[in-house]
Amino acid sequence: QLQLVESGGGLVQPGGSLTLSCVVSGLPMAYYAVGWFRQAPGKERESVSCITGSDIITYVASSVQGRFTISRDNAKNTVYLKMNSLKPEDTAVYYCAADHFCGRSGMGYWGNGTLVTVSS
Repeated sequence: QLQLVESGGGLVQPGGSLTLSCVVSGLPMAYYAVGWFRQAPGKERESVSCITGSDIITYVASSVQGRFTISRDNAKNTVYLKMNSLKPEDTAVYYCAADHFCGRSGMGYWGNGTLVTVSS
């Protein structure tokens, strides 16, 4: 059974940066793909990016391409989402999720989310 805990959210001004962290515990993280998803108020959840256990980035949403970067450190059981040039439309609850494969519609294990608010 995997447990995932996100951190790093907060309030940031437009154009600013944040790095989200997702700590995975319970089973060796190297065997699992980890993805970041987000859900803005009143909108459906969307896939942001995903990285396999072999460190291959399989997906980056077009809305964040060139601004967000996913990475992982298996030794620290942590996956990161580096977010640059943040926009108000990036405001959302960000979730990390894990499974044996990346899945844009959903994955098997989820964290509780961390809120990112982009506002002046």
